[in-house]
Amino acid sequence: MRRPDVLSEAIEVIKPLVQKQQGRSIIGICGPPAAGKSTLSSAVAAAIDGSVAVPMDGFHLSNVELDRLGLADRKGAPETFDAAGFVHLLRRLRAADELVYAPSYSRTLHESIGGVIPVPVSTRVIVVEGNYLLLDDGPWAAVRGLLDLALYLDAPDDLRQDSLVRRQLAKGLDLHDAHDWVERSDERNAAVIAGTRDRADLILTRSAA
Repeated sequence: MRRPDVLSEAIEVIKPLVQKQQGRSIIGICGPPAAGKSTLSSAVAAAIDGSVAVPMDGFHLSNVELDRLGLADRKGAPETFDAAGFVHLLRRLRAADELVYAPSYSRTLHESIGGVIPVPVSTRVIVVEGNYLLLDDGPWAAVRGLLDLALYLDAPDDLRQDSLVRRQLAKGLDLHDAHDWVERSDERNAAVIAGTRDRADLILTRSAA
């Protein structure tokens, strides 16, 4: 029997929740870097009427601020995000009483861009994706309680790492520096994220095929 793909598995658990729940639902998709969270969240939002995908990456601190804090070489770590700002956004989205504009992240500019994702009051399902939705530390600890359902998306390490190296090459790094960034930063973050997976309601695994 063919194994269901992660989108089918996600929809299978999300749709009954949405149908049963009164008002707005907030679904979280968490997982390590390059597991496919953005692709899955966009696909889920496209598959369910009245849904909007909102990325946690819109709360990256600016590159200027990371330089000021001495964190430029750790971009992507928990401390390089405005976690409190992200929690505030989730609370506004949970209230569902006003039009909210959420930020996003540009992989071309490598900066967050504010006010680019409109979330009308009529939106029934918010699909939030990001690395640290299940982290139980500092401001991040408030996130889990604002989610109606938390999915953890995993993928084979070699698949993720290949994607991460390509991402760094696209930024202009050479192959040596790209591998160094992935091993020193991305995989360090992945280890932190893996420690949160037991807080998810369901763990999905993306196949290599």
